[in-house]
Amino acid sequence: MTDFAGIDEQLRVAKERVRRFDQLTRQRGAVTRQLGPVRQAVAALQEQLVDEEGDVTRLESGFAGFVAKLLGSKEERLTQERAEVEAARQRLDGQRTRVASLEGDITGIDGELARLGPVREEYATLLAEKERMLIELADPRGRELADLAERLGDLAADLREHDEAHRAGVAAGRELDLVLDRLNAASGASTWDVLGGGYVADSVERTRLEEADQAAWRAQRQLDVFSRELADVGVAAGPQLPEVDTRWFVDTFFDNIVTDVLKHQRISGTRDAVAEVARWAGTTVAAVARRSAELAAERAALLARRDELLTPHP
Repeated sequence: MTDFAGIDEQLRVAKERVRRFDQLTRQRGAVTRQLGPVRQAVAALQEQLVDEEGDVTRLESGFAGFVAKLLGSKEERLTQERAEVEAARQRLDGQRTRVASLEGDITGIDGELARLGPVREEYATLLAEKERMLIELADPRGRELADLAERLGDLAADLREHDEAHRAGVAAGRELDLVLDRLNAASGASTWDVLGGGYVADSVERTRLEEADQAAWRAQRQLDVFSRELADVGVAAGPQLPEVDTRWFVDTFFDNIVTDVLKHQRISGTRDAVAEVARWAGTTVAAVARRSAELAAERAALLARRDELLTPHP
């Protein structure tokens, strides 16, 4: 029997490189699509921050501040406007960090694409060589081996892509669990506040919400990665977490049972929305794992058949 092991191995490696090139190209497109709306959000938040800072300036030294001072509400309004400025700045910083992360992804992808080089040309050259060997040697098992090599190359790429999607989903799930943990803690403090917890309850609630806000940005980053990896396995998704409201002026000047209840409802609504995203992530990770198991079983069967064809018979 003719031994095609050498050329088959070269073809398998070359096919994996082609698939990796295609995967990276898809990922770059997905990142580019993600980056556009985030850049737009940064531009909008920059304008909003300028407006909010302008409101503070007008209250501090402008005519509006003079009128507010006469009405006895200047400090109250300044505190409110400064809280709005801080909230806008936090959202802007978060989106800027997200832009930097996505731009870093594109740089990394471009670097790997450059390192792969002309993979399609290399694969075509090997296919032509294998075709020449098959024609010259007329080995009846050669065609099946060629088909097996191509399918094994596809399976190797499929398994890698599913593994990458699974790992990204697990990482996103961990970050979502942290967000939920902080929101549950904030909800507990909010319940205490409604029941009369006062300043201490307010303080705990604020701290937990600030932690939830930071955790939410990290979780969104992982969800961006997860959705990009899912695109490689044929799943279109773009999960977005709700905004965590961290403005505090209402606590300072309007702390009463009505505002306490409204805050509690807002926190509960955010927590429920995050929990829904977490459930989707868990379900999707499980589906990816099941498909990975199916692909692994198919690969094992094909490898067994390939070994059978390549093993010399007495």
